[in-house]
Amino acid sequence: MSTPVVGFIGLGHMGGPMAANLVKAGYTVIGFDVVPAAIEAATASGVQMAASASEAVKEAPIVITMLPSGRHVHSVLDEVLGAAAPSTLFLECSTIDVDDAKAAHAKAKAAGHRCVDAPVSGGVGGATAGTLTFMVGGPADDVAAAHPLLDVMGKRIVHCGDAGAGQAAKICNNMILGISMIGISEAFVLGEKLGLTNEALFEVAANASGQCWALTSYCPVPGPVPASPANNNYEPGFAVELMSKDLGLAANALRNAGVAGELGLHASEIYERYLEEGGKGRDFSAIVTDIRRRSSEG
Repeated sequence: MSTPVVGFIGLGHMGGPMAANLVKAGYTVIGFDVVPAAIEAATASGVQMAASASEAVKEAPIVITMLPSGRHVHSVLDEVLGAAAPSTLFLECSTIDVDDAKAAHAKAKAAGHRCVDAPVSGGVGGATAGTLTFMVGGPADDVAAAHPLLDVMGKRIVHCGDAGAGQAAKICNNMILGISMIGISEAFVLGEKLGLTNEALFEVAANASGQCWALTSYCPVPGPVPASPANNNYEPGFAVELMSKDLGLAANALRNAGVAGELGLHASEIYERYLEEGGKGRDFSAIVTDIRRRSSEG
């Protein structure tokens, strides 16, 4: 079977590898980005670059967007919806506010198109390996139409519900992750203060009720989990600025939904402060170093 042309707008750290995997799978990908380094890398991977976002979507029955924020998503949609062929399927993979996602669905539908929100989990490594998890929101028929591409770029696709449900799942999941990482980091610093080795605490918690993904797969201290960023000077798999962004989205959702989410709100404040005070460019698990520093100062 022939593969459709895919328009791909946003070819950065995540979008670039995702587009490259589509090229490897035989898709013709016409891309657009405004960052020279992203353009160069995408071109090297076989993506055909367009001169504008509108040009990238003209011949593409499916368009993928992977952009920094809801503001960028809506700016691109305002530019390209009129240029796209009728009933184009827009696959929106950015992580944005739930209300922004619902508005994107409505805007695409009003212009005679289809839309699926499909934010991802798995980081740059997952984007490169094609092992991302997609959390998908939208009508079942549109999700089914997107499945062949999602299967190329990821290994797990979960249809979470109607418009905006994918974003809701992503925000909730990352709120759990952010809160968990802070709790684990505080426990390791406390253990150090009480004379425990990191290895001893890990051995106990990883096999007891403290067990969770942030501990056993992404341990924030060097040693126990060799593949964790803690063993590579906290070079990011998932950067502090991204966690801060996602927790900010979760905080907005908590307020808008009237949820008494004290830990979620406080986690957002903690990561925002760390970002402002030196966390930029580090992996989010480096929050342990900030807790340790503050503990020593106190």
